This record gives sequence, structure tokens and C-alpha cells, in this order.
Amino acid sequence: MSNLLEVKGVTKRFGGVIANKDVTFSVETGNITGLIGPNGAGKSTMFNMVSAVFPPTEGEIWFQGKRIDQLPSYKVAPLGISRTFQNLQVFKTMTVLENVMVGLHTKTKSGIVAAALKTKKMRQEEEDMYENALQWIDFVGLSDVVATEASNLPLGKLRLLELARALATSPSLLLLDEIAAGLNNQETLEMANLIKAIRDKGISIFVVEHDMDLVMTICDKIIVLDQGEKIAEGTPKEVQSNERVVEAYLGASEDEEVIS
Repeated sequence: MSNLLEVKGVTKRFGGVIANKDVTFSVETGNITGLIGPNGAGKSTMFNMVSAVFPPTEGEIWFQGKRIDQLPSYKVAPLGISRTFQNLQVFKTMTVLENVMVGLHTKTKSGIVAAALKTKKMRQEEEDMYENALQWIDFVGLSDVVATEASNLPLGKLRLLELARALATSPSLLLLDEIAAGLNNQETLEMANLIKAIRDKGISIFVVEHDMDLVMTICDKIIVLDQGEKIAEGTPKEVQSNERVVEAYLGASEDEEVIS
């Protein structure tokens, strides 16, 4: 199985604080890969470097054989990387359909003049965007609220909306940042099934998640960070039995979730 994403010796410093230190791992094509660790382990920092929110201080990040760690995010997204956010990033005054169509503008080729003149090519692109958006809205189960403003949706449906928008860009790699945060047990189960269905469509998935039950259920491979360093990598079963992983979680504060 080929490597879709490769993180090579990545370190990130913020002044005198080292958020990640010499981290190396890969995400294989067709797999669901999880990134876990106690609070403050450096998960979000790593995720933000992969999605080009900011560059690493040292090391390299490669995607489909192309080095991307020095590219701005607007150049990385069209390469085939899309993401959701722990803190929802939706346009509240737009409908579900409009929100998803916004994500599709990274795929348009018509310029400003074509848009202003409403050329035949531009009209065809808009029609294709509309159909594509509806397909993904239906896929995540939001067809019944397609014309509803995002501000009127509950959290569970907002998570699905952001997921539909990310999928509409036709990514090769989908980054999910705490996709189950705030969901109840039934919604989390449905999200797990949906993530597996996305993988079955040929989209590789890289997920940061605190819900250990979800991670252990959906992931083919799990990478564990603690205090900015990688301490383990393997299958869910291997990670669960790893002494360093257990120690890292048991050493966390009482209000943090222990791996189970």
C-alpha cells in the first residue's frame, strides 16, 4: 500500500515552546489513520501543519510525492487535501446548499470576466457545482434541510454540513478535526459508519479525535503523540496494549479521558 502523506522529522517551535519534536509517520492510501494523545500532546499543531495553516520549523511534509510544507493553504487545498474544524467554520446566514457550494469554488476554472458576463462555460460550471453539492448533501443525510440556513441547524447537522462541504472539493485526503465533538452516542455511531463509507469511496482519512471508542472502531492505524513526540504507532490493538500509551493517558489529569 502506497503512502499518500509523509511527515518526515517534523518539529514545530513557538518561541521557546516545542509543540512537536522530530515526528515521523505516514498515511497510507485507502486507510483511516488516527492521531491521538492527551491534551497538550501536539495533535492540533501537527494537524495544522499538514493542512498548511502554518509551516514546520524543521522537517518536511510530502503529499502524493510533492513537498507541501512551504506552500500556503490556498495552494494545498486544490492538490487534494480538505479538512473540517473542531470549532465549526460554517456561514450561518447561508443555506446548507450555499455552504457546500462555497467549497466547490476551489474547483472552478472560469475567471472574473467569465463570471461577470455569465458565459456558457461559467453557467455550466455553476450547474455542475449545484449537482455536485446536492450529491454530497444527500450522501451525508442532509437532503431534508438543503434550503435551511445553517444558523437553524443543531450541532449534529452542522458537523455533517461541514463534512459535506469538505467532501465536495473531491479530496484524496480528508482531515477530520474532532468530528465527533459534542455528538451524542447515536450521532457518534452514525458518524463512524459515515466515515467508513467515505473511506469505501476511495478517500483516505486522517482524523484527530478524543473519542477513543470511535478511534478504535474506525481506524486502520493509530499514531500517538505525548508532549509533542511520537510514542507509538500501530493497529488499534497494538496501541491499546502499548505500555507507553497507557502511561501517557493514565498520567493525564483526572478530567481527561483514559484510553479504553
